[in-house]
Amino acid sequence: MDTPVRRWLERELGEIEKELAAVIEASPIWRATDGLLQSVPGVGKVLATTLRAELPELGKLSRGRVAALVSVAPLNRDSGAYRGRRTTWGGRASVRAVLYLSILSAAQSNPDIRFYQRLIARGKPKKVAQVAAIRKMLIMLNALVRDGRHWQEEYPATA
Repeated sequence: MDTPVRRWLERELGEIEKELAAVIEASPIWRATDGLLQSVPGVGKVLATTLRAELPELGKLSRGRVAALVSVAPLNRDSGAYRGRRTTWGGRASVRAVLYLSILSAAQSNPDIRFYQRLIARGKPKKVAQVAAIRKMLIMLNALVRDGRHWQEEYPATA
């Protein structure tokens, strides 16, 4: 439905996106980070912007800490003799939400993330496979930003 309010919101959103692009272009550090992130297949403008804005620690933390910060690292809930299933909780939900959407694209175009499709084919629950793929992508992006290198298929980004 095309209403005046919707048209106004779309214009405002377009102006905000232009302003954000200008700010990124004006900053050499943000421009470099944007180039590093978007060099990875499956990472677009929205994910790169979200990671820079909502996860400024990217590239500065260890692989385990960055996964825990976004809450894609399975944590235990054991107590005494009870050994439960590992689950994820907490973390930065806004980053995780964008990563959930981008992983579907990355699973098609990024050879490092194609294992997602194999997990699904082997009968893993879709959510478990998504969290595993998101964690791998996040660790890879963390390593690339840390090292200041663009993505290359042969680069061992998760090291």
